[in-house]
Amino acid sequence: MRITWWGHSTTTIEENGTRLLTDPVLTSRIAHLRRRRGPAPLPAAADCDAVLISHMHADHLHLSSLPLVAPDAALVVPRGTARLIKQDSGAEMADRCIEVAPGNQVRIGGLDITAITAAHDGRRLPWSSHQGPALGYRIEGSPSVWFAGDTDLYDGLAAEAGPVDLALVPVGGWGPTLGEGHLDPVRAAEAVRRVGARIAVPVHFGTFWPIACDWLKPELFLPPGDRFRAAMHEVDAAVKVELLEPGGSTEVVHR
Repeated sequence: MRITWWGHSTTTIEENGTRLLTDPVLTSRIAHLRRRRGPAPLPAAADCDAVLISHMHADHLHLSSLPLVAPDAALVVPRGTARLIKQDSGAEMADRCIEVAPGNQVRIGGLDITAITAAHDGRRLPWSSHQGPALGYRIEGSPSVWFAGDTDLYDGLAAEAGPVDLALVPVGGWGPTLGEGHLDPVRAAEAVRRVGARIAVPVHFGTFWPIACDWLKPELFLPPGDRFRAAMHEVDAAVKVELLEPGGSTEVVHR
């Protein structure tokens, strides 16, 4: 299995010819956020068999990026998301949606995908009528993968997500605050321990930052990756942390 991190929560998971693209942000800007590290993903990032959307927040469901994705790719989305996509992008795009909730399973190519719980706000905006469950995904391949989306720790995490070989785990954010429903580096290490992963790739950090806020808490932009690696060593030194640059890849072998 080959994992490529394009920045933020956008990754390509490729195994035996099946390509999954998570939470695609394929441009250099999301509203008031701009890409501060690495170029916008290569055109190859858009080549996939399916997109996995974890929740409706604009840095995960980036409506401007969906038209850039391969036109025959399925869109696996939280229940309730197709209505928002239809309203923004039209019926043809909405017809590609496969809506799921925790416990639902989808097969894409040679991979079985199970939607699992994420402890996170699933609304598009606090006042929005567009809402649905925030999700993570467990991908049954060789190796198996937990893509966390955005989540906090919760009691059923180990049972739903684990055990897996690889965790794609969020360790930071896109701005100077990190509120409820997120994992910081230390809590992310605990999440990886709970799901029993032997390899962890930290995501959701060091990519986007609010425009004109370069001076505001810059220590929260890049360091979460290194802090996660240090925290993971404290929690379970046997876990291998693959700290990638945007556009970087790693290969994972099943054991």
